[in-house]
Amino acid sequence: MIEELDAGAVRIALRGELDLAHAYTFDDELRRVEGARPSCVVLDLRELTFLDSCGLARLLAARRRARRGGHRLLLVRGPAAVQRLFALSAVDEAFEMVSEVPETLMAR
Repeated sequence: MIEELDAGAVRIALRGELDLAHAYTFDDELRRVEGARPSCVVLDLRELTFLDSCGLARLLAARRRARRGGHRLLLVRGPAAVQRLFALSAVDEAFEMVSEVPETLMAR
């Protein structure tokens, strides 16, 4: 689900699995959203049930594109199993992560 927020931000709610079977479809959709030049992309992982190394690689690629493109990439923490992969792969510190979408970005 893609939702426009305040201040030119966009929230993308990920559901189900972000794995080899879905990672590149997600990446294509994210690139389409990035093409609209949002100020911030919020990837909401709360409903993600599974994340593998392919999905994690697409998230890291999104982080690189955000840095190059000059927009903020914000991740809303997912369930314990998803967060465990971030911690095990030692990339959790590479992302700006929050527990919920900040009020300042919420659509009014």
